[in-house]
Amino acid sequence: MKAIVTVIGKDKVGIIAGVSAKLAELEFNIIDVSQTIMNDYFTMMMMVEAQSGTNIKAASLSLKDLSDDLGVSIHLQNEEIFNAMHKL
Repeated sequence: MKAIVTVIGKDKVGIIAGVSAKLAELEFNIIDVSQTIMNDYFTMMMMVEAQSGTNIKAASLSLKDLSDDLGVSIHLQNEEIFNAMHKL
C-alpha cells in the first residue's frame, strides 16, 4: 500500500533524519521525496510504501507524537485518499 507523508514547519536540524528514522521503524519504505525550504519554513512530501496490513491509523498517531517532538506538522494519508482529495 502506498501513502503520502507531508511535513511542514519552521526549519531546524534533524527533521529529515527524525521522520526517516520513524518511517523505517514503522516499516515504511520511502519511494520518492521532495523537500524545500521557503523563507525559513521546511516543507517535505514523501511517497512511501507499507506492508499490506499496516495499520495507517496507528502509524499516523506515532508520527503525530514525532511531530510534537520536532515542532512540525506531519500527516500520513493513504495515496488513494490523497489523490481523491486533490483531483482537479
